[in-house]
Order: sequence, then C-alpha cells, then structure tokens
Amino acid sequence: MKTKQGFILRNVCGENIIVAEGETNIDFSNIISMNETSAFLWNNIQGKEFTHGDLVDLLTETYQVDAQKALEDVTRLVENWKSAGIIE
Repeated sequence: MKTKQGFILRNVCGENIIVAEGETNIDFSNIISMNETSAFLWNNIQGKEFTHGDLVDLLTETYQVDAQKALEDVTRLVENWKSAGIIE
C-alpha cells in the first residue's frame, strides 16, 4: 500500500486534517481529520510503500502498546483510509 499523491497532512487550528492539493481537488465536503497517532503514522509513511506490519512496528516502537492491540487499531485505520480514498 501507499498514500495517494496529492494528499497532504496539515494542522489547521490545532486539528490534523488531510487536504487535497491543487485547484481541481478543492472539495470541503469530505475533510479527513486525524488524531495525533494517525497523523504520526501518516507522516512516517509518506512517499513509501507500507504494510500493516510497518504501521504496527511504528506504533509499538513509539507508544506503549502491545502488538496485538496495535494490529487491531492499524487494521481499522487502514480500512478507514481506504474508504476515504487516500491510500492505494
């Protein structure tokens, strides 16, 4: 998997949101908000191929979370990202 080109994480008024770059991508009806942890993961996978395992490793190395819980959270997050159309 990898992030789709043209989507950038921005901090707007203290909120982490994914925005599409370029005039043709201006559509504020589908703003994607991310918490601190998902924003951390997004920043670490930009421009790279990644797997569920890569995300789990990032979580377990950075936060005090066991691998099973991290995998559950990553699985849910990846499905949300796919539904939002920001990864391929």
